[in-house]
Amino acid sequence: MRRGVIKRRTTETAIALTLVLEGKGRYQIRTGIRFLDHMLELVARHGAFDLRIDAAGDLDVDQHHTVEDLGIALGEAVSKALGGRRGIHRAGYFVMPMDDTLAVAAVDFGGRPHAAVDLKVRAARVGDLQTELVHDFFDGFAIGARANVHLKVLYGRSSHHQIEAVFKAFARALRFACEKDRRLARRLPSTKGLL
Repeated sequence: MRRGVIKRRTTETAIALTLVLEGKGRYQIRTGIRFLDHMLELVARHGAFDLRIDAAGDLDVDQHHTVEDLGIALGEAVSKALGGRRGIHRAGYFVMPMDDTLAVAAVDFGGRPHAAVDLKVRAARVGDLQTELVHDFFDGFAIGARANVHLKVLYGRSSHHQIEAVFKAFARALRFACEKDRRLARRLPSTKGLL
């Protein structure tokens, strides 16, 4: 069973995160930002991962440090669980409809971090989450996982639905990219010989 355990402590945040790639969509998540908890619960359920997160951050200052560091920690956990990345699909994509919204996600564990996030969110907050920080979360994930992450909302009216559709699409794309490819077996999914 592939698993990543991360303990990340800075002067701004303290995060304990455990991820099991071959999970059953179980989760226990506490970040101090309830809407972000909900989005991470979606990642666990739609990715079929088991995810446990206990995070404390300087939310009295701002949400930025907590959100970004959670992205980094989740990316590091995925990277740790993937190990040498041999025999995985490496890349995955998903198109997620959610009522008025259509979102697309693509993930590639090619070894180079980059996030491109194109949302149409107009609200400054959804629930208790500052919406501009969604981009920072996925920037952090891309850095921690050494992955390309591309997310785009094609259209949508509800800011809530747009963010939720993006997290669900991301989870499904991530799930496929992490899965074992029986045809590649133990081979590295790259002609460079390095990921």
